[in-house]
Amino acid sequence: MSDVNTQFAQAQQDVQQLPERPGNLTLLRLYALFKQATEGDVHGDKPGFTDIVGKYKYEAWAALKGTAQETARQQYVELVESLKNGATS
Repeated sequence: MSDVNTQFAQAQQDVQQLPERPGNLTLLRLYALFKQATEGDVHGDKPGFTDIVGKYKYEAWAALKGTAQETARQQYVELVESLKNGATS
């Protein structure tokens, strides 16, 4: 397991222990980075207008299309670290 993969696994645990719940935009960014890191580019049909949350999640993930999974893992780790340090909310 590479160092980034180890850090990514730790970040997944750390994000559950954050002292404050991040804002919605940060949560979308975390979701999108996690999906890109674990599954690659977005796939499946875009949710309809009645599924607002699903639509925003899909769009956030789709915005990362073409980002390497390794890069997404690193960005996820960096975002979780900044949340732990209180730099982003």
